[in-house]
Amino acid sequence: MLGKTYDSQVCSIARSLEVIGERWSLLIVRDALFAGSTRYGDFQRSLGIATNILQARLDGFVQAGIMRRNRYSERPELYEYLLTDKGRALAPALVALTEWGDQWATDGPPPILYTHAVCGAGVAQQTICAQCGRVDDPAEIQATSGYHR
Repeated sequence: MLGKTYDSQVCSIARSLEVIGERWSLLIVRDALFAGSTRYGDFQRSLGIATNILQARLDGFVQAGIMRRNRYSERPELYEYLLTDKGRALAPALVALTEWGDQWATDGPPPILYTHAVCGAGVAQQTICAQCGRVDDPAEIQATSGYHR
């Protein structure tokens, strides 16, 4: 069994994986972001995920501030799970993972296309330099410590 923390890693990717790296997590966020899923039953039907795992992931997202729980029925007591700004901020990462999967992990045409609802154009994720606006090769990106000693 893999642990849930990466205590020895001083890295924001490791910290992110502690919150959203469990199996099914990104697919739940994907459905909330791009399919409009908000209710437990929506996620369960679209993903076919075991109920105990789905509930654990949704509870974890609420604890982490990625989603908020909103009661929409008193009897029976039912909730919807709505993405917060923190959860919606995962959209670029999911688009980037989709693009990678379309290129490297899918045979044939992309199974899902993301389009801009306003104009209908395809959506793409880009890695750019905050200064010059370019990154021509991922090898140009260097990881440096954000800690100032």
